[in-house]
Formats: sequence, structure tokens, C-alpha cells
Amino acid sequence: MTQGTQNTLAIERSRLVDYWILTKPELTFLSVVTALTGYYLGADGSIQASLLLHTLFGTALVGGGAGALNQYIEREYDGLMRRTENRPVPSGRVQPYEALLFGIILSIVGIAELVLFTNPLTGFLASVTLVSYIFLYTPLKRITPLSTIVGAFPGALPPVMGWTAARNEVNPEAVALFALLFVWQIPHFLSLAWMYRKDYARAGYRLLTVVEPEGNMASRQILAYTTLLVPLAVIPWTLGMFGALYLILALLLSLAFLVVTVHLVRDRSNAAARQVFAGSLIYLPALMAIMVVDRL
Repeated sequence: MTQGTQNTLAIERSRLVDYWILTKPELTFLSVVTALTGYYLGADGSIQASLLLHTLFGTALVGGGAGALNQYIEREYDGLMRRTENRPVPSGRVQPYEALLFGIILSIVGIAELVLFTNPLTGFLASVTLVSYIFLYTPLKRITPLSTIVGAFPGALPPVMGWTAARNEVNPEAVALFALLFVWQIPHFLSLAWMYRKDYARAGYRLLTVVEPEGNMASRQILAYTTLLVPLAVIPWTLGMFGALYLILALLLSLAFLVVTVHLVRDRSNAAARQVFAGSLIYLPALMAIMVVDRL
């Protein structure tokens, strides 16, 4: 292999990595995992492999498309933040029109996948997720701190999409899953926004941690929403979705997460916020694992 060929392959690999980054793989992976959980619970033991694969693939495509479109829209602001300045578009490695086209293609193919191979309801929910994320949450981040609440709506829909792919209906059980993920996102994102508040302020975002940098309101909201997770974690049990094992473990997990957030109210530091953020990353997958294990 010549040096020129090696250089060409290296460039192509680098381009693939950049397009991978455009999909916001961490967020897309979270959407896929929560959709998988929703499908598993909705299927109630009657898992169809092909239907599950179409559900996860379509969810991944829509999630990746939303990530690419978000980075296209926020390219100028990403360039002002240390945390995001090296993303493919603001760094110049990917042209804006390329990110836009990539995001549109992924989104259209993903929605079509869900409509054609799962059911129209799931495709509709994917469309609502995409539209609310791109056209509501993304611009509102520069206007009002309420954007965090708005953004939690599309973020909480993937488990419902998994459920509707299996059941083709939205019922109280699906709403319970939505509520859990909706509320979980508030302490998760606000703790992240607290750690990077100066970065967000530099880019002109109107997040709660920017407009009130002392952190009084943010820490109290984190505590309030984490407290709300405790009764919300019980609701699936009251609906008959799970047994005593889930109830005990979900309560212990929720109370442990609550203890972590209490520390942030007393000590509004980056270290305390990092603990809350880490706790949120443990809480959600642990709760979903408890759900799955209880159903075995």
C-alpha cells in the first residue's frame, strides 16, 4: 500500500468519524436503549425480532438525524463554547450544507422505516420528537430557561415509541414510562448546565444556570424533580407492570439519587453538580435494568 493510499484511507476514516459525531452518538444510544426497554415491556414476552430491529434502527436514524440538524443550526454557537468548538461543523471539517443534508436524509429514512415497518403511530411519535427537538427546544435555548422543560418532552418519547411499536397504542403504562424519563432529564441536564454555565453564557444561551449563576434556583429545581422521581418510580408498580422486587429496588435507587442531590443544594459547586450528573447516568440505566429483571 502506497503512502498516498494510506493517507486517503486515513482521511476517509476521519470523515466517517466526523459524520458519526454529527449523530450525537451518546444521546442517540440513550434513545435506542430507552426504546428497547419500552418495546420489551410493551411486548410482554412476545418479542418479534424483525419488528424490534426495525424499531431500534428507525429510532437510531431519527435520533442521529436530529443530532446532525441540531449541530447544523447551532454551528456558530458551538464554535463559541470550549466543550463544542471542536465539533465537525464549527471546526470546519464538515461543511454546514453537508451536515444539513445528512440530518435530513437520516430523519426522513428513519421516520419512513418506523411508519412502514412498525406502525404509523410510532412513526408519528418519531416525527413529533424530531420537530419538537429541532423547532422548539433548539431555538428556545437562546430565549428562555423553560427550554429545559420543553426539551424534556422529545427526550422522553423514545420509550413510548418502543411501547407503541409493540402494542400500537398509548396507554397509562406508556405514559408512566414517559413521565419517568421526562422528570429524570431535568436534574440530568441542569447539573450538566451548571458545570458548563460559563460556556453556555459565552455562547448566549438563556439557560437557568446562566440567568441565575448563583445556582439557587437550579439546585432547588434539581432537588424538586429528583424528589418527584420517587413517587413516579412507584406508579408502574401500582399499574401492575412490575412486582415487589421492582418496587423495593426502584425506591432504594430513587432515594439514593435523592440523597446525592441534597448535597448540591448545600454545596453549589461543580464537584457537587458532577456527582448529580454521574448519579443521573447511573439512575436511568439501573432503573431500566430493574424493570427488565423484574419481568424475567
